[in-house]
Amino acid sequence: MTRHVPIGIKTSPQAVDWPTLDAMWARIGTHEVFESVWMNDHLTDIAFDRHGPSFEALTAMATLAHHVPGRWLGHAVLSATFRHPAVLAKAATVMDHVTGGRFIVGLGAGWHAGEHVSLGIPLPPMHERFDRFESSVHVLRALWSPEATTPPGVTRSDPFYPLLEATNEPPPTPGGGPKLWLGAGRRRGIALTAALADGWVMPAVDVLSGRATDLDDFSRGRDAILTQLEAIGRDPDAFEFGAQVPTGDTGDDRQKALTAARDALDRGATHVILNVRPRMGADGVDVIAREVAGPLRQAIG
Repeated sequence: MTRHVPIGIKTSPQAVDWPTLDAMWARIGTHEVFESVWMNDHLTDIAFDRHGPSFEALTAMATLAHHVPGRWLGHAVLSATFRHPAVLAKAATVMDHVTGGRFIVGLGAGWHAGEHVSLGIPLPPMHERFDRFESSVHVLRALWSPEATTPPGVTRSDPFYPLLEATNEPPPTPGGGPKLWLGAGRRRGIALTAALADGWVMPAVDVLSGRATDLDDFSRGRDAILTQLEAIGRDPDAFEFGAQVPTGDTGDDRQKALTAARDALDRGATHVILNVRPRMGADGVDVIAREVAGPLRQAIG
């Protein structure tokens, strides 16, 4: 049986006013072709080294969720540097209930220096940053576990985020809690993703270099994760691979996006996420649905 591939759309809370973002999500809700809706997570506009408008992503998504009932919602990706994992576990549990069990926590290690420096948020060197990221993943898993549903809860020693008889009450919806997709592409991140995540979403930006990623990065990451899954005995068919595809501004850009999306499927993507620029507005959502998502769905069934 051929695996169904959901098509998602990703909006940005940067460089946009609230009426436009609200209208975009309302319009997304009218298009059945979009089975998931995504958002990035930054505290400033990453088009600049410092400053710039950006709505906080968790609050924004919770506020907009009513426009898209029944859809999967996810972040690609939340930054572990400004998301304490215990608080994130609680927030994600709320979203798990809001969506009826259709919430994906995409999590990354954090990278944009300007938003950290400006707002006084530590951005440790990469080795420590990843240590903290790894601890965050373990805390999320612990607080979504059956052991955390009732006292005495979960106790876990950790140099960064220790837990002492911690519970997460009320617990997530039945089914194991929110899905956890990681956005890490280096060696340690690949191993952590294969061991503890439900899926991997190709980061839109390489953490170390700051460059935009492409489908060759997707292929390398997917191949490495598959190797790790096989090594530890996890079923690769139960694992998700999300590819992000920019859709640009012009008709030519959208044709390239359609070609890239089909290429991503050929490379093994199990979920395609079409990134729409906020300046496109609600009408841009219609254009993406008509020129990219609709033809893609027709092509893949």
